[in-house]
Amino acid sequence: MSGVADSPMHAIIWEFRAQRGREDEFERVYGPQGDWANFFRGGEGYLGTELERDIETLGRYVTIDRWASAAAHEDFRSRNLREHEAFDRRCESLTEQELYIGSFLTMPGDGKQ
Repeated sequence: MSGVADSPMHAIIWEFRAQRGREDEFERVYGPQGDWANFFRGGEGYLGTELERDIETLGRYVTIDRWASAAAHEDFRSRNLREHEAFDRRCESLTEQELYIGSFLTMPGDGKQ
């Protein structure tokens, strides 16, 4: 019998360069308990956010937003597009660069489920 734990999760990965001197604020907004995660919590199928800080390059971060499925993420995004875009504009001043890495499946058995 197949269950949720057997299904791959959907992960959205972004790379950011935080504005110099605003790293603490960036971490508060983009971290697992931050403003973005709180916004996503309103979506069915949202599973959490990870924030990874590069140990060699100051101000470089990766976020991983996990969803139960690509459909859950797309549904949330389409239902909240206007709010998502407005929130994104408000956060622009925290970053020098934002790069969409891609959408990935977290495969069963990798320890994340």
